[in-house]
Amino acid sequence: MKKFMEEFKAFALRGNVMDMAVGVIIGGAFSGIVTSLTDNLINPVLNMLTAGKRYSIEEIGAFASNFGSAVVNFIIMAFILFCLLKGINKLTSFGMKKEEVPAKPTTKVCPFCQSEISIKATRCPHCTSEQPE
Repeated sequence: MKKFMEEFKAFALRGNVMDMAVGVIIGGAFSGIVTSLTDNLINPVLNMLTAGKRYSIEEIGAFASNFGSAVVNFIIMAFILFCLLKGINKLTSFGMKKEEVPAKPTTKVCPFCQSEISIKATRCPHCTSEQPE
């Protein structure tokens, strides 16, 4: 059971699964902005132009307020998701620091002339001295 949970955790926290989840949530929040834009800004303007309907200042203010509220809700949702993902990424990378393995040297210093030469060299190209193994 423990191995199953570890495998599920590795699957759920994998990058593309998290990206898809964020995309779905942000898409849902953005649909609220589009709906509000249509209902509170575009439809009233079309009603004024086509049907000749008149709106009071209070109604226009309410339309703008509703649209502004949808935009603020979207920004809050995006900020909360950002904070959650930042925390999740920090937790998943905690304790998983990869230790860098130092690269094997490709050069060495000639003990006679102090020139840098290939580690595979048997003679120094500068002073032609034989290199110790």
